[in-house]
Amino acid sequence: MNGPTLHEPSAPASWRIALPHTAAAVPVARALVRTALADLEYAADSDTAELLTAELVANAVEHTSGDAPIELVVEMLPYGCQVEVHDPDPAPPGDLTVPLPSGEPDPWQEHGRGLLLIRTLSASCGHRPTESGKAVWFRLPFVPRQRGPL
Repeated sequence: MNGPTLHEPSAPASWRIALPHTAAAVPVARALVRTALADLEYAADSDTAELLTAELVANAVEHTSGDAPIELVVEMLPYGCQVEVHDPDPAPPGDLTVPLPSGEPDPWQEHGRGLLLIRTLSASCGHRPTESGKAVWFRLPFVPRQRGPL
């Protein structure tokens, strides 16, 4: 697969996009979330949404095998947005909803902070099984956009 494939939205305020199972999917997913949130009067924190989306997509690419596409789903809800990343591996992500027993990741390790970021910066997060694997998700609340100086 060479690039993202846009599917028809399942609701007026949701987007479902297939992404390649490569690291190239990460910046594409960030840009798609930024675009989805750009024109809303009330929006979730776009920077946080992009960061957490990048973590979910990077984890899906790194921790699942094969070349089946992963899927990004962005949904606008009455109270905020929900971002899901679907991948073909049914195994739940490690420690997404439960803190590490030691409390913090090892500062000398290169990995291990992504799920901590998602747990800390999102309003809620979790995972659920799907027909073809799992969906890992987070939610961010809507906040009024800041107006620039007059």
